[in-house]
Amino acid sequence: MQTVVIGAGVVGASIATGLARRGAQVTLVDRGPVGAGTSATSYAWVNSNGKEPDSYFALNAEGVRAHHRLAADGSDWLGAGGHVEIAVDEAHVRHLRGRMDRMVERGYPVEEIDPARARDLLPDVLVPDAAALVAYFREEAFVHPQLYLAHVLGQGLRAGVRLRTGDEVVALSGGDGGAQVTLADGTVLAADRVVSAVGRWTSDLAALAGTSVPMATYQEPGDLTVGYLLETDPVPVRLDRVVTTPWLNLRPSGGGRLLLQALDLDATADPEAVPGPDSPLAEEFLQRLRAVVPQAAGARIRRVLVGRRAMPADGLTVVGPAVDRDWLYVVATHSGVTLAPFLSEAVAAEVLGDGEDARFADFRPARFEGVAEIASPRTPRKPGEQ
Repeated sequence: MQTVVIGAGVVGASIATGLARRGAQVTLVDRGPVGAGTSATSYAWVNSNGKEPDSYFALNAEGVRAHHRLAADGSDWLGAGGHVEIAVDEAHVRHLRGRMDRMVERGYPVEEIDPARARDLLPDVLVPDAAALVAYFREEAFVHPQLYLAHVLGQGLRAGVRLRTGDEVVALSGGDGGAQVTLADGTVLAADRVVSAVGRWTSDLAALAGTSVPMATYQEPGDLTVGYLLETDPVPVRLDRVVTTPWLNLRPSGGGRLLLQALDLDATADPEAVPGPDSPLAEEFLQRLRAVVPQAAGARIRRVLVGRRAMPADGLTVVGPAVDRDWLYVVATHSGVTLAPFLSEAVAAEVLGDGEDARFADFRPARFEGVAEIASPRTPRKPGEQ
């Protein structure tokens, strides 16, 4: 089967590799460099923590397991040290306890630990004695997106994936006989199936094919689609897992650097006006970092990013054939990093004709048909939200 996958981020590269390993002839196309879109500005936390409803939780749990399978023989891209969340105030404790109870019901690995155990896991993080609840999600992880892409795309190239970067798709057409993908330079790629994995540009690409997939779009600073990420210079801090606190979220970013997130500060996030590393925003992050990780007292901010979420309009993953365009298979998700290795196999199986995957039943593009008003997901502002 001839397939064209559009979008060379973590999702598109994973699906292209899955298809090629199943014997498909695959061309992977992106208008920019590999991993330069949403994948480049992701906190990249691998989890199914607090995901609702049950079907979305189950999908993300499949993603967590798929990461561990892929990394079973060792990896440089997966930080598999788990996730520790520290709650101090009553509202956070209630929220965390509720999530933990739901996770236990679902068989998701989580345990309550005392501050002493938390200090063993986080030797350079200041765990307050007043911590009312500390949770350890031992199978959660984080990903270095570019290293993940190097690993997965390396497999894909060895399996025969043809990579075309710097080639924008300007037209899509198709029918019973297959599809045509027209690039900006006039090249026309023929395919039996086309897979869209373009993240937040999904609506635009669907429109080229004469169909619709509604996505949340950036409207104003601090809305649902954006959030700050700040990366430090290297610091002498022992940390090998994801940490959530009432004041700051952090994880390793490679080479001794830390990646920082504070959802309550996202209200001013604007991709058109990104603050500099010496801005008041950066200083606020540094003050919080020094309070949470005293060993990072000399830290400096290396760069400030405004992350862009690839968010379907109702907040849930989209996966499956486009409405009235069976030749176009659409994947769009806010959980791209978590789901990528699972989608690699599961989407390849559907595209290559193995039958419908029941795990995708609630996530088909057709769910938007005839819906006049789509309820938007809530903007994350509290610890543990995402």
